[in-house]
Amino acid sequence: MEWTETNPWRPFCSERCKLIDLGAWANEEYRVPAENASPEDLDQGGETTRH
Repeated sequence: MEWTETNPWRPFCSERCKLIDLGAWANEEYRVPAENASPEDLDQGGETTRH
């Protein structure tokens, strides 16, 4: 596999690998680490209000 800007699946090697990665994110197999929200950062419905 040659990594060039003309590769249509960049940064993946193929469409298959791209879809496998997307599926892993959709199945929550990957997670981005974050701190728990403090009570003052939550609205009454429990959603975050600050970004």
